[in-house]
Amino acid sequence: MQIGAHVRDDDPLAAVAEREADVVQFFLSDPQGWKAPKPHPHGEAIKESPVEVFIHAPYLINVASLNNRIRIPSRKNVTQHADGAAAIGAKGLIVHGGHVGAGAEIEKGLENWRKLFEREADKGGFAVPILIENTAGGDHAMTRELEVIARLWEQVGEFGAGFCLDTCHAYAAGWDLATAVERVKAITGRIDLVHCNNSRDEFGSNRDRHANVVEGEGTIDPELLAEVVRQAGAPVVVETPGDGQAADIAYLREQLG
Repeated sequence: MQIGAHVRDDDPLAAVAEREADVVQFFLSDPQGWKAPKPHPHGEAIKESPVEVFIHAPYLINVASLNNRIRIPSRKNVTQHADGAAAIGAKGLIVHGGHVGAGAEIEKGLENWRKLFEREADKGGFAVPILIENTAGGDHAMTRELEVIARLWEQVGEFGAGFCLDTCHAYAAGWDLATAVERVKAITGRIDLVHCNNSRDEFGSNRDRHANVVEGEGTIDPELLAEVVRQAGAPVVVETPGDGQAADIAYLREQLG
């Protein structure tokens, strides 16, 4: 089982060594901006490293949006970050499911996801797999509810879309973590990455506030988180407060043998 962490992007390999990680995830540009990623200063070393690399797309991206000023740059940004991820040998690009505005039809947002994959398929496909991540809240979200994820997969599954399961988001959205992996795989047929995060808030809160797996303010039983990871059988990234990441990784390794 490969286990690692989301780290700062300035020197990911140094962070990997500090945490004794097998996997690393980071941003290639400002997560709150639209700028295309620049070549990473440690790009060649990252590409040659045995560490498995994943890139997280900026938070502003909302492929589902019906607003042209958001959807069009979102599409462009996904492609740019997929290209940037491929340049450093990343295994995938994680993109949040996004949402449509109040009063809009969710189906329109799902169709916009399909259009993203159709456009890229016409050009030969994305440079790396796109891993769509479940989200914690939002009344018109594409990936908060399992039923809507099933409808999304009817639109994008044929294009090889991947799935990233975030435990904090799932718990906050009211999913039963004991059955989450089984239910997701029944829909998508796959889980490509697990974001193993505890939650600072209670079950069903719809709040996205991560806590360390084994220390601090977490409200999820760490043994349950380890069981989710075991069932998923995919690489694991902890997106938890940095000073506890090494302990989180060590705990999961111990639990998973």
